[in-house]
Amino acid sequence: MERVAVFVDAGYLFAQGSVAIAGEKLSRTSLSLDPRRVRDVLVNFAKSKAVGCSLLRIYWYDGALPGVYLTSDQARLGEVDDVKLRLGLLGKSGQHRGVDSLLVTDLLELARQRAISDAVIVSADEGLRLAVQIAQSLGVRVHLLGIEPSRANQAVALRLEVDTVSEWARDVVASFLSARQSAEGQAESAVATAELDDVPQIMADGLLASELQPILDYVEKTRSIPFEIDRQLLASGRNALGRNLNEEEKQYVRAEFRACVQDRVDELTGALAKV
Repeated sequence: MERVAVFVDAGYLFAQGSVAIAGEKLSRTSLSLDPRRVRDVLVNFAKSKAVGCSLLRIYWYDGALPGVYLTSDQARLGEVDDVKLRLGLLGKSGQHRGVDSLLVTDLLELARQRAISDAVIVSADEGLRLAVQIAQSLGVRVHLLGIEPSRANQAVALRLEVDTVSEWARDVVASFLSARQSAEGQAESAVATAELDDVPQIMADGLLASELQPILDYVEKTRSIPFEIDRQLLASGRNALGRNLNEEEKQYVRAEFRACVQDRVDELTGALAKV
C-alpha cells in the first residue's frame, strides 16, 4: 500500500503563519495553535497531493529550550493522533538547532525502507535540497508546501528540486493559527523579559570556572538545570519582577542561563588556547 508522510518545520510554520495572519512575525507566546485542526488540514492536503495514499504520520519538528519541558502547544500537539513530535534545541537567539538534521534523517530512512511513496514538506530551508534529491532517487515523490507569499520566503533551490509546489493562503492558516494576545499584551511581556535580562548573566558570572562544564554536561544528559541552581535562578527572577515567573519567563531565564554558561566556557577555552 502506498503511503504519504508529512514533515513540518514548526519554526517556518509559526514565523510565516504569523506574517500571513497578522502582517508581521509574532513570538510563539503571542500565537495560539489548534493542534487537531492543523492535523486535519495537513492530512487533507497530503491526500490531495498523494491521491490514493494512506497517511503514515505527521512529523512535527520543533525546538525545545535546554533544561525546560514541553510548551503547552507542544504537549497538546504531541497527544494528537497521527502526530509525532520531534524536538531539537532552541538556541539563545531563538534559532532551532538540529531540527533540519532530524527531518533529513527521518525522510531518508523512510525512503530507504520503502515505507512511503510520497512526502509532503512544510519548510523553507535550502539545506533540505540534497535529502530531497536522494529521496527522489529512491522513488519518493516530494511535495513542498509553503505559506503565502512562498516565492519570497522559501529557498529557490528547494522549490526547483521538489516534484510539486503548493501554497497556503491566509484563510487556510487562520483556520488553525491565531494571535493569542493584543499588541499591548505583547509589550507587557517584552518589558518583563527585559527586566529578566540581567538575571541569567549574573547567575552564570557567579559560578566557579570548575562548575561550568559539569553544568553543561548535566543539561545535555538530563535536559534540565541542576535543581539547586535552578531554584536560585528562579528566585532571582522572582526578585527582579516582584512576582512569580510564568512558564514562558521560566523558559526564558533557563535558556539564557545555559547560553551564558556556554559563553563563559567558550571564553575560558579561547583564553587557554592563547597561552
